[in-house]
Amino acid sequence: MNAFRLLASAAAAAALAAATAACSAASLGTAIADGRSAASASAQPSQPADPGQVKEVHSPSRVTVDEQLPAGHCRARAVDAAAGKYLPDHACTPGAVDPAVTQATIDSTICRAGYTASVRPSSAAMAQVKAESLREYGESASATTEYDHLVSLELGGANSVSNLWPEPNRTGATGTTNPKDAVENALHRAVCAHTVTLAAAQTAIAHDWTTALHVLGL
Repeated sequence: MNAFRLLASAAAAAALAAATAACSAASLGTAIADGRSAASASAQPSQPADPGQVKEVHSPSRVTVDEQLPAGHCRARAVDAAAGKYLPDHACTPGAVDPAVTQATIDSTICRAGYTASVRPSSAAMAQVKAESLREYGESASATTEYDHLVSLELGGANSVSNLWPEPNRTGATGTTNPKDAVENALHRAVCAHTVTLAAAQTAIAHDWTTALHVLGL
């Protein structure tokens, strides 16, 4: 009987040890898998900032440097390179609007002739920050690259680095005129005709100017 008990006890101990080893292996496997998942996630490029997080910056006639980023940190995204349809890196250029331009003030601001000229910074001031933005976007200076306001001045956009980006142009372009200009003009007309709200136009163009007119039914 004692021998039988000893054998039973030994068998139970062996089973317990095996179960413990299996549990440890499973835990280790889970930890490795979790580690791999975390490493994989960290290896992915940073996701764009929420386009809804458009900043508010009041800087008429001057450029506010509200962010500074490492060289090559940003990348423009080609939607249709041949047609000149590029989007900024929203993590670097989320867009910014002037809080002085509201739905209540559009008739005395953006819908008034000469408004954009009254708030646009000088070419010299723009050139200084454009060089830095080109470095951040990993781009070279080009006669066809527009230093673009993501939310255009005619829609109440701000003169801030968070709203400015070096916009590449279409293949074969000879100047800075690009397809986004027509979208900006169409949105401006709709806002001033009171068929689209200012906020809706600003959000649509900050999110994706290539789809803004479709999204707003224009």
